[in-house]
Amino acid sequence: MRSVTVVERRARLAQRQGLITPPADPADVARTMIGLHSSDPSTVYVSIQARNPQIGVPVIETALYEDRSIVRILGMRRTMWVTPTEFAPVIDSSSTRALVKAQRKRQAFMIESSGISPDGAAWAKRIGEETLTALRSRGEATARELTEDVPELGQTITMHKQDGTVIGSVGASTRVLFLLATEGRIVRARPLGTWISSQYRWTTPESWLGAPFTNLDEDVSRDQLLEAWLMTFGPGTVTDMKWWTGWSITAVRKSLERIGAVGVDIDGDVGYLHREDVEKVSSSQPWVALLPSLDPTTMGWKAREWYLGAYAPQLFDRNGNAGPTVWVDGRVVGGWAQRKTGEIVSELFEDVGTEATNAIKARGTDLETWIGAIRVTPRFRSPHDKKLTS
Repeated sequence: MRSVTVVERRARLAQRQGLITPPADPADVARTMIGLHSSDPSTVYVSIQARNPQIGVPVIETALYEDRSIVRILGMRRTMWVTPTEFAPVIDSSSTRALVKAQRKRQAFMIESSGISPDGAAWAKRIGEETLTALRSRGEATARELTEDVPELGQTITMHKQDGTVIGSVGASTRVLFLLATEGRIVRARPLGTWISSQYRWTTPESWLGAPFTNLDEDVSRDQLLEAWLMTFGPGTVTDMKWWTGWSITAVRKSLERIGAVGVDIDGDVGYLHREDVEKVSSSQPWVALLPSLDPTTMGWKAREWYLGAYAPQLFDRNGNAGPTVWVDGRVVGGWAQRKTGEIVSELFEDVGTEATNAIKARGTDLETWIGAIRVTPRFRSPHDKKLTS
């Protein structure tokens, strides 16, 4: 079992994730990273900018909403991703479809415990079908527009624990649309407002992409997803892959065996490389990057000490969501934020030398110009982000 050092892991990170060789277009960026986190809409745009500053917002919007070479779907860990359209069926079949049974059960419980219907499953099925009918009639629609056609979407669902404790409330439209998205029956289209808006219009895959998602064999799709992960993020441990995919340890291990992943030593732990990517990777050229909150590089592994050091408490919120980070040569050395004035500010936690410091400042200036009049506030704010903008 050969050893993959931290230095080599950082070199692989740079070379595999578009951080020293700019991907050509938005779909190429998404393809390079498997997908871009989209729980915060701004992440998609700034993640692309970080890898190719020449790609502007209009080009990204064209890829998302006109060419549709990338598509926003529910994926790994029940979170939103923007992924290459051709890879969406792999994510849907490997990770999203498995969520359906539990989400249907949860929704039925929420409906019944809210007093909306004594048969939550039947209510959800009926309202879901009515919502789909209304959506097909309109072509595209917001939740508010769909509620005009299906008034029961306007009801409030009270969320309870199994012991009856109330923990909050949510509109029925939110839950119905979420379940339909989990089932792969609807997708998010162009949002209202600017590129940082999360008020999406909805449509069907048939209307948006020309056909529903292809149903692939679960094991085949899992193998394809894990092979892609190894080529982008490898080496990584079973724990890393379990966390990133949201699968069970057993599912990860079975897939690793089927694809013939190669075991390596990573600082005393067993990691894995893709069978066609086992040659040693030498150190990459110097580079810096300002990555946004939830960037797929920062969120690529469960164990992060080898690139994050001791900075997690400052740069991650309590739920494990990454804030904006400053990178130098494959490791996090600080954080950045945008102030209300539009200024991009950064703070380094260590001395990285004059050349890297100047490069970071230049990146901040470029990003400030690129963002323009928009103000980007991370949806999940880290302590350091709050500090820089206070």
